[in-house]
Amino acid sequence: MMEGARAHARWELQMSANILGDRKRVVVLLMLLIPVIFGGFVFADQLGNSIPDILGGKKAYSPAFYSTGIFIVSILIGLGAGLITGCIGAGGGFIIAPALMSAGIKGILAVGTDLFHIFAKAIMGSIIHRKLGNVSVPLAVVFLIGAILGATAGGLINRILYELNPVLSDAFITTIYALMLGFLGCYAMFDFIKARKAGDSGDAHGGGKSEGADIGGLPKKLQGVKVPPMIGFDFDFTPGGRSISWIFLVLSGALVGLAAGIMGVGGGFLTFPIFVYMLGVSSMTTVGTDIFQIVFTAGYASISQYAIYGFIFYTLAMGMLLGSLLGIQIGAMVTKVVPGITIRGFYAMAVLAGFVNRFFALPSKMGEMGVIKISKGMAATLDSIGVWAFFIVIGGFGIWVIGTFLKNIGTLKGEGEHV
Repeated sequence: MMEGARAHARWELQMSANILGDRKRVVVLLMLLIPVIFGGFVFADQLGNSIPDILGGKKAYSPAFYSTGIFIVSILIGLGAGLITGCIGAGGGFIIAPALMSAGIKGILAVGTDLFHIFAKAIMGSIIHRKLGNVSVPLAVVFLIGAILGATAGGLINRILYELNPVLSDAFITTIYALMLGFLGCYAMFDFIKARKAGDSGDAHGGGKSEGADIGGLPKKLQGVKVPPMIGFDFDFTPGGRSISWIFLVLSGALVGLAAGIMGVGGGFLTFPIFVYMLGVSSMTTVGTDIFQIVFTAGYASISQYAIYGFIFYTLAMGMLLGSLLGIQIGAMVTKVVPGITIRGFYAMAVLAGFVNRFFALPSKMGEMGVIKISKGMAATLDSIGVWAFFIVIGGFGIWVIGTFLKNIGTLKGEGEHV
C-alpha cells in the first residue's frame, strides 16, 4: 500500500512539473481559473441558494453551500495535499475528502469532486508514459474492465445511500475513511518509530520493491490457474514472461474500482499490493499499469457516476488543482534540506489526524440517524474536536513546510543552479 502511494506521488510530481513547466498549459490553467474565481466571487450567494433547487428541490438534499470562503478553503486543501505528496513522497489525496467534508461539503460531493480533480490534473499533465514503468496494455485493458464495473458499483452505492438519507451517505463514507486512515496511520506511525529506533534518517520517499524472478506462493497458485484467456506480462523481466487468468485481473480491477468509486482517491493505493503480492506482477510493470488505470478509472467514475448527476463542484476542483500544483513543487524541494525521518513523523501524524477527524465525526452522524443516543451538544463538541485536530495538524505541517522552504530558499536556489 505504501509503495503504491509512493508511485502515485512520483506520478503527481511529474504531472505538476509538466503543467507548470509548459507556458501553454499554464495559460490554459489560468483561462480555466479566471472565470471560476471571479464568477464564484460574484455569484457565490446565488449559487448557494440555487443549488438545492437544481438537485431535486429539497434543501435536505443540498450537497453543500457554496461560498467564496469554501473556494479559498479548497485551494488550501489542495495546497496541503500537494505539500504532503511532494514532501513525503506518498499520495496526499487521502486528506481531500475528509477536509472537504469538514468544510461543510457533503460526502458524495467531496468524493465526486476529488475524482474529477485527479482526472483534470492527469489530462492537463498528459502523463501516461513508459518512463514511469512499463505499461502492459493487455494487463491494463483487462484490469480496466473490472475497474469500470467496480467504479460503477461504488458510484451506485453512494448515490443510493444519498437518496435514502444524506446523513447515511455521509456516515458510510466517513466510516470507510476512518477504517482506511486508521490502518494506514498506525502502519505509518509504526514505520516511523521503527526507523527512529534503528537510527534510519534516510529518504522519506523510500525505495521500491526490487525486481527479480522470484514470486511468492500465492501468486504462483493464482498464475497456475489456467482459465483462458491467459494474459501475458513481464516479458522484459522474466524469460518467456508470466501469465495470469483474466478472471483474477477483472476481480482485482473491480475491487480497485469499487474503492475509487466510493472514496474518490483513484484506488491506486490498492493496486500495488494486489498486483505485486497477489498476482505476482513486477513492481515496474505495476507502477506503469497503476498510473494508466488511475487516469481512466478516475475519468470514468467522475463523469459517469458523479458529474452527470450533479455531484461535482468544478469550482472547488479547480481550487484544489491550483493549490496542489504549487504544493507538490514546494514539498519536493523541501525534501532536499530536511531529514527523511522528520518527514515520516509528520506523515504519520497527518494520516492519524485524518483518522481522528473522521472517527470523531461519526457520533453526530449516528445520532442524527437514531442509531445511538447522544446529545446534540456532545455530538457537536466531538465533531469540532475532530475538525480542529485535523486542521491544526495539517495547517501546522503546511506552515512548517512553507517556512522551511522560505528559510532555505537560497540554498535550494543554489542547488537548482548546479543541477
